[in-house]
Amino acid sequence: MLVKLFGSAVYGVDAITITIEVDTPGGEVGVFIVGLPDNAVKESKDRVISAIQNSGYDRPRGKMVVNMAPADIKKAGAAYDLPIALGFLAATGQLPQDQLHEYVIMGELSLDGSIKPIKGALPIAIQTRKEKFKGLILPKANAREAGMVNNLEVYGVDSITEVIGFFNKTLTLKPTTVNTREEFFDAQSSFDIDFNDVKGQENVKRALEIAAAGGHNAILIGPPGAGKTMLAKRLPTILPPLTLHEALETTKIHSVAGKLAADTSLIAQRPFRSPHHTISDAALVGGGGIPQPGEISLAHNGVLFLDELPEFKRSALEVMRQPMEERKVCISRAKVSIDFPASFMLIASMNPCPCGYFNHPEKECSCTSVMVQKYLNKISGPLLDRIDLHVEVTPVPFSELSSTRMSENSNEVRDRVMKARDIQAKRFEQHEGVYCNAQMGSKLLKEICVISSVGQNLLKTAMDRLNLSARAYDRILKVSRTIADLAGSDDIKPEHLAEAIQYRSLDREGWGG
Repeated sequence: MLVKLFGSAVYGVDAITITIEVDTPGGEVGVFIVGLPDNAVKESKDRVISAIQNSGYDRPRGKMVVNMAPADIKKAGAAYDLPIALGFLAATGQLPQDQLHEYVIMGELSLDGSIKPIKGALPIAIQTRKEKFKGLILPKANAREAGMVNNLEVYGVDSITEVIGFFNKTLTLKPTTVNTREEFFDAQSSFDIDFNDVKGQENVKRALEIAAAGGHNAILIGPPGAGKTMLAKRLPTILPPLTLHEALETTKIHSVAGKLAADTSLIAQRPFRSPHHTISDAALVGGGGIPQPGEISLAHNGVLFLDELPEFKRSALEVMRQPMEERKVCISRAKVSIDFPASFMLIASMNPCPCGYFNHPEKECSCTSVMVQKYLNKISGPLLDRIDLHVEVTPVPFSELSSTRMSENSNEVRDRVMKARDIQAKRFEQHEGVYCNAQMGSKLLKEICVISSVGQNLLKTAMDRLNLSARAYDRILKVSRTIADLAGSDDIKPEHLAEAIQYRSLDREGWGG
């Protein structure tokens, strides 16, 4: 008997429907899986047969052929166990097959017949609805994730016996329903940390507010214990809330990577990713035989924090240059090329020298000028060129640490950031792919960042006196435009330029010499 049912394969952040055909043609006894399966799929025959037997059903005894189409797409992972098992049962007459073709079915089987979670449930659900299937059957642990897709019946199951009962009409399964909008908006402002946890550092908070308002990349330079990591972790609390579209994009990436918690339906807060400096190139930007998203894609619509930037491998940092410009990364292999989104804010931190105490107000630096320069040179010019704000962080004195005065909380700062982002949204509504000041190209920069003759003179003087490099010019204009937006000013004034100039520490020739 020939049985046809459907599964799904995830490629990039999208899914492709897979037709699974099971036949009993007679001949040599055994299970034969064709259609470019990987080892995990080939091994499924042993898991499937044990699960069928341990669930109280008869194992297939003749020749079983499983075809997975399209045959030129590699099928990977154990998520095809459940549809293959149901195909075996239907082909041997133990399960009616009249409704099997109406559902997409996915799940990894244990030997006792229980069903384990899978990756990529959200893109699978989106594709299932797109192709107008009646419903989606998948592990219960993934049901909430897939349940956010409306106009689709999603059934979460714990064991193969539940699925058999459902198709035998001896068991009724209840579709999973998720009030996506209500849960999403409730969780948007629920943070465990706040900007007012940080004592002092008002100048750094101001710099991070500017970074959040314009989408600018920033680097924090200062001695150990000055609060660089603490400040960076609080940046997502002042960023504008995710829109539903952004949340869906971000959730899809985390779903494909298998990073979603079992009780999560939609990611409501901007991601904050902080990889260790020993990370490999592929783990940072994505890769693998079947390409998987890396840290820069997991940080999509959020923050990528690189602590101790000079300690990262040079090659790992250099592969970020193109994704930072194009806001996506293309992973190419011999048989497949996949694009992953990678629109993130880069926040980096570093010590000013190997010992960490260069320019420290109290402790003496033990490094020579050559050592300091060599340490700073670990960060290449092209990467530094993509970082708009260089912020010097100094230690907080005891008087401020022990102060009981409360500083501004994250909600107050976030309100100002959102007003500035609204101004930018109106400014760039005719320019596709540009949403904030940091994304302006050279042409837009000339149109939008027009400065007065007084501002021109100020900028010229700063370039000459501080020995700023040529690459600092555009960055100063972009940052000054954001400062003007925060102030509600239509024009870039000299005071906005003056503040932007001070955020170019590492561009000064001989800094650290």
